[in-house]
Amino acid sequence: MTTIPVSPASFHISDKIASSVYEGLMSSPKWLPSWLFYDAAGSHLFDQITHIPEYYVTRTEREILAQRAGEIVSRAAGEHALRLVELGAGSADKTRVLLSAAVERQDTVFYEPVDVSASALVEAQIRIEEEIPGVIVCPRVGDYTHDFDLDSTLPTERRLVLYIGSSIGNFEPGDSLMLLERVRAALDPGDCLLLGVDLVKDESVLQTAYDDAAGVTAAFNRNVLVRLNRELDADFRPETFAHRAVWNTSESRMEMHLVSDTKQTVWLSALDLRVTFEAGESIHTENSYKYRPGDAEALAAKAGFAHEATWTDERGWFAVCLARAV
Repeated sequence: MTTIPVSPASFHISDKIASSVYEGLMSSPKWLPSWLFYDAAGSHLFDQITHIPEYYVTRTEREILAQRAGEIVSRAAGEHALRLVELGAGSADKTRVLLSAAVERQDTVFYEPVDVSASALVEAQIRIEEEIPGVIVCPRVGDYTHDFDLDSTLPTERRLVLYIGSSIGNFEPGDSLMLLERVRAALDPGDCLLLGVDLVKDESVLQTAYDDAAGVTAAFNRNVLVRLNRELDADFRPETFAHRAVWNTSESRMEMHLVSDTKQTVWLSALDLRVTFEAGESIHTENSYKYRPGDAEALAAKAGFAHEATWTDERGWFAVCLARAV
């Protein structure tokens, strides 16, 4: 990836969308990759999700970061200056507490948010540079799951890579390890990773978090079909697909599906593809794996990191783990 000035029109993934959608809709059962959620409208809807009462994830992680920001920054930096990188930064809302702690410690901080959504990066850069003088934002538009490299740091710097928000939970177990190995390969020994993971808890709490009463998550899920209509000249009728959230106990994950209310056929003109849905047939749009205590630390260790510290909330619902590249 290359650090570049960002404009909303500066990043195009049409070929990737086309190949992924074709593969997913021709599979049985049907699926779509969860990264398709995050166009401008989807990013805005997800920001709304983080503020709804049922969605504890963002709120709980933010509380941990607010309480521990100074300690996290100090432990990651040691005697060095700290440079922060954030994977899947989005609006970078929770990151502000870490950036503020870093600025308090060293006056000037370089912050490199990485995201596929150029519009989200533009908004984040404007807001952060206005609210936290001393932060220099260097946005990187790109897909960190396939193309991840970093510029060299100075000998006086250490880098802290933030992968928070339980985003690691969207990956299959083998893919999550490969991702962390890719991150480790881009770091120098002594650099750190801050990993936020959602922990296993009562099913009723999980269910309402992914199927809120106001229907924001349902709108977020259906928006993927709106995006396909726009970018692949498809004729999905999103209102004919129901949002369904399911706890899969054996896989320790929440699943999101879009379920066709009726038998129907959808035409995707850009792919020259006609897809038939039976009534009750679903498109699997997202997995969100939930971790047990110790799982995240073990995963990071397999990827080449040594455990530094883990912080959780009082209920034990969420964990933030600091690990150092060895």
